[in-house]
Amino acid sequence: MLYELHVRNYAVIDNLAVEFYPGLNLLSGETGSGKSIIVDALGLALGARASPDIIRTGADRASITAIFRCGPVTDARRRSGSDGRTAPASNPSWTGWFEEYGLAGAAESEVILRREIQATGKSRLLVNDQPVTAAAVREFARRLVEVHGQNEHVALFSRDAQMDLLDQFAGLESTVEDVAVLFKRRSALEREMESVGQDEQGRLRAIDLLSFQLQEVERARLQPGEDAQVEGERRVLANLEKVRAAASSAFAQLYEDEDSVCSRLATVNRAAEELARYEAQFGPYLEPLANSRAALEDLALFLRDYLGRLEANPARLEELEDRLALIERLKRKYGGTIEEILEFSERSRNQLSGLLHADERRDELAAQLERASAEYRKLAEELSRKRRTAAGKFATRVREELSQLGMEKTSFEVYFADPGNGGAEAAGATSATGPQLIESARGVDQIELRMSPNPGEEPRPLERIASGGELSRLMLALKTVVGTTRDGVADKPVDGPAGPSPRLAPTFIFDEVDAGIGGRVAEQVGQRLKRLSRNSQVLCVTHLPQIACFADHHFYVEKFQRNGRTLTAVKHLENQRDRAQELARMLSGSRITDAVLKHATDMLKQAEM
Repeated sequence: MLYELHVRNYAVIDNLAVEFYPGLNLLSGETGSGKSIIVDALGLALGARASPDIIRTGADRASITAIFRCGPVTDARRRSGSDGRTAPASNPSWTGWFEEYGLAGAAESEVILRREIQATGKSRLLVNDQPVTAAAVREFARRLVEVHGQNEHVALFSRDAQMDLLDQFAGLESTVEDVAVLFKRRSALEREMESVGQDEQGRLRAIDLLSFQLQEVERARLQPGEDAQVEGERRVLANLEKVRAAASSAFAQLYEDEDSVCSRLATVNRAAEELARYEAQFGPYLEPLANSRAALEDLALFLRDYLGRLEANPARLEELEDRLALIERLKRKYGGTIEEILEFSERSRNQLSGLLHADERRDELAAQLERASAEYRKLAEELSRKRRTAAGKFATRVREELSQLGMEKTSFEVYFADPGNGGAEAAGATSATGPQLIESARGVDQIELRMSPNPGEEPRPLERIASGGELSRLMLALKTVVGTTRDGVADKPVDGPAGPSPRLAPTFIFDEVDAGIGGRVAEQVGQRLKRLSRNSQVLCVTHLPQIACFADHHFYVEKFQRNGRTLTAVKHLENQRDRAQELARMLSGSRITDAVLKHATDMLKQAEM
């Protein structure tokens, strides 16, 4: 759930901190006071596109911080603490996302999203103080929040989104994932089959090329690290006189000269031994001195033997230079190092083997592809049957919810595409699986939600329904059906034993979902929001008292001026008197009479019943 929101230097907001609670959180206030700005600020923390234009005049940057906590979200009347907070859960829903992106804090019960926008246009996103891309945060945000703004119900026009709603309602997400895995496997086999089945001339040309390349590498008999070894030997032979002179000089000064280092060190060693007989302080130095003398004598003997092996060998030098030239040529063609050349050789050998045995591989792939296709079709058809079985119940439940929202006569259906006749069939028809169906990672179904608000009219696709208020209520009905339980008992999958309830975003945000409605319908919308908040945290921006009276926590947003600057503030209305005063303002405007105030008080009492 969303625990806190901190906003600095954003639009008309100077410095704002708001604490939210489980249940239904309502934001109200005069038009233009900044209610939607608060929702927009949260959207920036969740990865929305940012612009420096939103930075408050005179500031060099804006920042938004959203704190989420993982824990059971309960109805306000069943809260487990004096402040309404709930204990954190042990298995945060974001664990998988943290592990996927290699971030620390996967097991933490609190996550902090921070967005900083600079006047220069630069912007950055932090998750628990770790920088993350906007795309990653948007993917993460889907695990935390569902935002439904004044125009965001257009997401319901997406056929994929409609399919997701049906699958979530039926508890089929795991089956959909299994179908996607089988589809991916079948597609990979099809691509390999196509590659193996290339034209014969192309196959023969590839065999000739690979054979030549393999022979060229194999004839070279390369060894890992050989290039460094050969280069070292070539360097010595190419500079033989310089090497001999340096080695001779070093040997002479160490051992051969009358006043050599070793002879002088022997003299020092004898003197130190004599001193140690009389002064114990010299004793510890005797052993290091002897070791140094032994090491230098070993070096002198090595130099003597090394000089004995040094001899000019023009033939060997030419051989080494030819070998290096061969290695460099192979590096230019097949890899930057000998190891990469050998890896290329191994890949080419496997590829050549596949081409030489193409007929055998083709038969093997054909058998694998047939099995993969059969497995995919079987599970996809099973998924289709479950969807069609669930669709009828889903449509019925949505119609029930719409009836509660003042749309009693609305027709709502789930239509399945019927490729056989180019049309569509309503839910409940027999699945017409076959070669004409379009198979995809989501199965063999294509669905479309259709509704008709007026009796006698044929149900039409949602994008052809003109009323924004009707779409808002439909969206609320869909979310209520998919995202809540009935009478506190989780829905079971439509076809099969009891399983986990559908995945639910823990926080729903509705920005002016009451657009285009009023009166009795607004009251019913408030009741549905209240019901949705029993199992999810809900934040709602509203202008209607019929909705606001159902709030578990009511926040008043006001805009005022201080020192010639416009500011926005949020006040938590913690007692019934303040709430009644705000409802009275929403009912009658600035002129609040005793009758209006009494009516507001009665609305609050009625909402609590």
